[in-house]
Amino acid sequence: MVGKELVGRTALVTGASRGIGAAVARRLATAGARLVLVARTEQALRTLAAELGGDAIVVTCDMREPDSATLVRRRLDAAGVACPDILVNNAGAFVLAPAHETSVELFRETLEVNLTAPFGLVHAFLPAMRARRTGHVVTIGSIADRAAFPGNAAYAASKYGLRALHEVVRGETRGTGIRATLVSPGPVDTELWDPIDPDSRDGFTPRAQMLEPAAVADAVHFAVTVSVEINVDELRLSRR
Repeated sequence: MVGKELVGRTALVTGASRGIGAAVARRLATAGARLVLVARTEQALRTLAAELGGDAIVVTCDMREPDSATLVRRRLDAAGVACPDILVNNAGAFVLAPAHETSVELFRETLEVNLTAPFGLVHAFLPAMRARRTGHVVTIGSIADRAAFPGNAAYAASKYGLRALHEVVRGETRGTGIRATLVSPGPVDTELWDPIDPDSRDGFTPRAQMLEPAAVADAVHFAVTVSVEINVDELRLSRR
């Protein structure tokens, strides 16, 4: 049962226009949080903001761009939000190709979205969290942040790096009042799979057997609402 545990708190969710990001935004809004919705697709964000009601802030931003974190911070400053209470780094790009068929440009772009952009937001907001001695950095990882699969050269490299970033942030914020959580789900049934069609590929999890985005939202909600005396370092999710 979701209560109103997050009333008075602001949660920033990247990749909020669909899939896991939208599910997380809905769950945190139900718990009373004010949402900052970040993604590339403005109309989808505005539709979600209207659904959530309240005073959700929409930030249209391409996380591949080097100045994405600066743009997000300026938009929040303009809205009178100095720093989110909860930062959910969710936006991601999924690339499936053998290493020798993955261009350097595509590899670099995947790291920009999956690793550099999350670091940019941590860099932008962690100082304010440290100054007020409260805040929560939630990182959406993947089974690919510990298991390397063929065809995942760019994706696995970015997710392994993202897990390392989480562990560094957790180590550096321990005892400061700031919490850091890594949520690493197995395959999740989102639009990212549409062009891949895993049901017709050997060795892939059929979509009917994947986790639902709401399951990841459940995990995030748990991590950010558990007793303040507890840090949920890591949650790894799989279908029962």
